[in-house]
Amino acid sequence: MDSPETNAMHATAAPNELPAVTVIDITDPTCAGEGVEMVDMDAVKLEPGGFLARRVIVRTGVASLLFHSTNRRVRTRTRSREGLNSYAFFGPGAQGSINGIPVRPGLVLAIAPEVELQVVVHESWETVTFFLPPALVRTQLAVRQRDDPFLMPQEVEILDVPVEAAQALFAWGKALVETSVAQADLFNANRDGLRVIEVDLIERLLATIAQASSHALEPGDRRLQRRSAIVECVERFALAQAGLGHNLYVGDLCKAAGVSERTLEYAFREVMGMTPVAFLIQLRLHRVRQALLAAGPGSTLVSTMALRWGFWHFGEFAQAYRRCFGELPSDTLGGQRAIK
Repeated sequence: MDSPETNAMHATAAPNELPAVTVIDITDPTCAGEGVEMVDMDAVKLEPGGFLARRVIVRTGVASLLFHSTNRRVRTRTRSREGLNSYAFFGPGAQGSINGIPVRPGLVLAIAPEVELQVVVHESWETVTFFLPPALVRTQLAVRQRDDPFLMPQEVEILDVPVEAAQALFAWGKALVETSVAQADLFNANRDGLRVIEVDLIERLLATIAQASSHALEPGDRRLQRRSAIVECVERFALAQAGLGHNLYVGDLCKAAGVSERTLEYAFREVMGMTPVAFLIQLRLHRVRQALLAAGPGSTLVSTMALRWGFWHFGEFAQAYRRCFGELPSDTLGGQRAIK
C-alpha cells in the first residue's frame, strides 16, 4: 500500500498516470483535500481527539468510485470538479447532514459538476460516491431510450431510493473498495479487467437510480435548511474579514446573517453542535495551521499567523491549537506534523 504522501503525488499526475487504486489515511483535517482529483474539500474538525479519515479511490476507466470514512465530527465544504456528475450513497451507520438535510437510510444525492455542499459528518460516517462524466451518462440513457432527470442533475437532487436498493449498492461499492485495497497491485496491473467492473458499476447505478423519487422535504428539513444557510452565511462573512484587522462580535454575525442572536445560536447548535463563537475559533485554528504548513520553517513567525487570524493571547492560542491538533504551532512550523 502506498503512503499518503505517495498517493497525494499520484492524484496530481496526468489521468493516464494515475493508479487504479489509491489509499489515503488522513490524520490532519487541514489536509483533507489532498490526494483526490475528483473533488475539492475543506474540512474543520468539530471535536477534540485524534483524527483519522480513510479515502479510497478506485478508478475503473472513465468512471471512478470514492469511499470515505471518518472517526470524528467534521464540517466539510466539498465541491465536485468540472466534468463529473457524482452520486453519493451512505453507509447504514452514517449520521450527519448535507446542506442541513439529515442523512437517512435510502437517501441518495445526485450532484452536478462544480456544485458545493456543506456537509457535517459524525463518527462512523461512511460514504460511497460514484463519479461519471455527464457525456457517458447521456450516452447510456440514449441507448436505453430513457429520459431520467435524476441521472442528469442540474444542481443537487436529493432522492429517496428504497432502503434495500440503496444499501445494496453501498455494500457493493464498499466490497469493491475492500477487495481493491487488499489486491491493489493486481488492480493496478490489470486495467483491462477494470473495464468489466466499470460496466457493472454503471449498470448497477442506473438500475438503482431508476427506482428513485424526489425527496419530499418535511417541515423539520426546511427548518434545518434555513439554519444551515445561516451557518454558511456567517462562515463566509468571518472568512472574508480575516486579515483585515476587524474584531468580530456576535452582533456582527447577526447583522451579516440578518437574524437575531437567539436564532444564530440555535442554528449553530443544531447544525454544528456548538456555539457560533466556538465554531469560529475552530475555523480560525484550522486556517492558522494551513498557513503554517504552507509557510515552511524560517519563513514566518507563529505569532504573525496567529495575530492575522485574530489570536492575540499567544499562550491561550498555543494551548487551544494543541488541544485541536495534538501538537504546538511551533512544531507544525518546524515540520513536525505527527498528530499525537
